[in-house]
Amino acid sequence: MIVWDDLKDGTTLISEDEMKVVKTLSKLHNSRLKLGVTQKELADRIGMQQPQLAKIERMDSMPTLVTLNRYARGLGLEIKMSLVSSK
Repeated sequence: MIVWDDLKDGTTLISEDEMKVVKTLSKLHNSRLKLGVTQKELADRIGMQQPQLAKIERMDSMPTLVTLNRYARGLGLEIKMSLVSSK
């Protein structure tokens, strides 16, 4: 299976903002795999259909923050955000 870590160095067409979403999703996906949770199990936990979850993990659509939070909560995790100066 190809995962984000295999592709990220060759990717240049994704904006910096989208890259933050991709990295977050990649970490969540890796956590799901490490925990041994199937797509079906996670989808059931978060009230989503398995094909919809698969589409998100394939990055066929850019997930929203709400969706990322649902995914994280389904794994017993929490997404924390912080503001830092861009200067």
